[in-house]
Amino acid sequence: MSEKQKVRVLVVDDEPDIIEILSYNLQKEGYEVATAEDGVKGVKIAAKFQPDVILLDIMMPHQDGVETCRQIREIPELKNTFIIFLTARSEEYSEVAAFDVGADDYITKPIKPRALMSRIAALFRRESKKEQELTQIKIKDLTIDRTSYTIDKSGKTIILPKKEFELLYFLAKNPNMVFSRDELLQNIWGVDVFVLARTVDVHIRKVREKIGDDYITTVKGVGYKFELN
Repeated sequence: MSEKQKVRVLVVDDEPDIIEILSYNLQKEGYEVATAEDGVKGVKIAAKFQPDVILLDIMMPHQDGVETCRQIREIPELKNTFIIFLTARSEEYSEVAAFDVGADDYITKPIKPRALMSRIAALFRRESKKEQELTQIKIKDLTIDRTSYTIDKSGKTIILPKKEFELLYFLAKNPNMVFSRDELLQNIWGVDVFVLARTVDVHIRKVREKIGDDYITTVKGVGYKFELN
């Protein structure tokens, strides 16, 4: 409980009842909680509060959750903050858009507080396991550094969003091994998170746009691999 008391959670939702229920349950578990009723205020409060976890509604007035998440991910101090989307929508677009801008998880309303607490705990468990791995990989002309979440390519620094970085890091850590989309989803997003396979394709495309096409190869009908040859 003492560790949880240090964890800051920001709840951003335009429904007062949801803010009240989530705040009550989070505080009961020992989390420090801040709230915002729309995306514009959410970005401002996030910059000052610097939460460890953000629970973010997608459908909000003034500014939706997708744009709010994009702006939050541009704040350097919040690059490692966990962002969990809360939404009543279950369309494929919502899910892909959420992960495309850097979401870590996605929960459909109505939200069960106990299940939400488990999902938050699962994110921290996965992060703890990752911290025990190698902190730096040097492969081809890339230096991939987990401590700073940066890539050095022939002296040029490239910064990737968290999930794009983790995807590249995982493939580079296992060069020439082919991984299916499902295997990548399990290793990067975890078994507790329900993500569409298409999300992997979107992240691979974005990584290629930033580091070039000479590293991650598509194995047709199977998946992806980091090409060492």
